[in-house]
Amino acid sequence: MKQVLFLDTVHPVLAGRLEAAGYRCHYDYTSNYQEVCAKLQAYSGIVIRSRLPIDAELIAAGGSLEFIARSGSGLENIDLEAAAKKGIRVISSPEGNRDAVAEHALGMLLMLFNKLSKAHAEVRQGIWDREGNRGLELAGKTVGIIGYGQTGAAFAKRLQGFRCRIMAYDKYKKGFGSELIAETSLAELQTQADIISIHLPLSAETDYFVDRRFIDACAKPFYLLNTARGRHVNTADLVDALEKGKIRGACLDVLEYEKKSLENLDAENLPAAFSKLLAHPGVILTPHVAGWTVESYVKLSEVLADKILKESDQVSRRWMYPL
Repeated sequence: MKQVLFLDTVHPVLAGRLEAAGYRCHYDYTSNYQEVCAKLQAYSGIVIRSRLPIDAELIAAGGSLEFIARSGSGLENIDLEAAAKKGIRVISSPEGNRDAVAEHALGMLLMLFNKLSKAHAEVRQGIWDREGNRGLELAGKTVGIIGYGQTGAAFAKRLQGFRCRIMAYDKYKKGFGSELIAETSLAELQTQADIISIHLPLSAETDYFVDRRFIDACAKPFYLLNTARGRHVNTADLVDALEKGKIRGACLDVLEYEKKSLENLDAENLPAAFSKLLAHPGVILTPHVAGWTVESYVKLSEVLADKILKESDQVSRRWMYPL
């Protein structure tokens, strides 16, 4: 019987479906990196969010590993090259929380445009300031989406009812444009966008994607949304642009100061830029919860189960009926 080690908590529907298919599931949410390496040989699969780095050393320790299942979309904590060399399947589930991320991004943008946080706080203090809380409308604005994968496409879909002009750029994906989505170059997006939303995986190529140079390349002041990874945005450059009016406002569900586990901020190394970010009235912040809904909790595990069991079934069929 094949065994699967759960290193992070996920919805129990995943373990239930795996066990129904003949897997035996084990759970270890506390062992450190070395302890996991020592016991990994016995397992054919692991389930992870972001608690531990799945690097070449850990992958080598799992001599029987057939798959690494990441609940969520980001794969930056997994050594994909090492896994590929060992023939290990790396499975993620961006389909499971794409709707949650898209709705959260839209909610943050509407909150910023309509000054909901400020108005709410003021009314609770007995302040009734209508003119000071005059908002903006999304209709007629040009929204630039960078990264047109699962979440970028879901965000674009949510925007269509607001009569926005939607532009999208993806370096590695072509032919996705439609009547409602203008497929464009990065330079054209930077020239025309009123709002720029980041939906990229984190890699050496996208680390500090939004920095001083990116901001200076934009033709007009814009609003920035980031629900992907904190390291996409250089916070010091963002704060400088906010102070100079080059960026009108920002909605950030993620921060570059998060620990690699994504569970907490690196509280001991927070610079002055972070304090300025907190104090800026045009900034909306949430604690990396864009994909963190009641529904996505279930869907992330359902998607992983679908993918694991589909691949397992295909492997067994190839064994029974060689091509």
